[in-house]
Amino acid sequence: MLRELDKFYLNLGEPQRSCFESLRDIILSLDDDITPEWKYRLPFFYYRGKMFCYLWQDKKTNEPYIGVVKGSELDHPMLEQGDRKRMKILRVDPEADIPKEVIEAVLNSSMRLY
Repeated sequence: MLRELDKFYLNLGEPQRSCFESLRDIILSLDDDITPEWKYRLPFFYYRGKMFCYLWQDKKTNEPYIGVVKGSELDHPMLEQGDRKRMKILRVDPEADIPKEVIEAVLNSSMRLY
């Protein structure tokens, strides 16, 4: 039986599915202490038992993004605050190459805050 977390990825169409699966793999490869969870009906990632980041997509454009929980404490030109108080997002174009180095740099900086 499939978990809700697995169903999330399987129910996506392309190119979102491939993009989200790649983002998941990049996030999980950063550290053995990062674990995938299903929280608030979306894929969440915990670092050492604490909320770290999540995957979602913009409601208007369907553009995938990584939500960084402690994003407000980070300063990176690709992070967007928007109306969020605590979190910032890192948008990813599903039609382009994933900026793996940028994602790793942002999330590694975020891990140092824990």
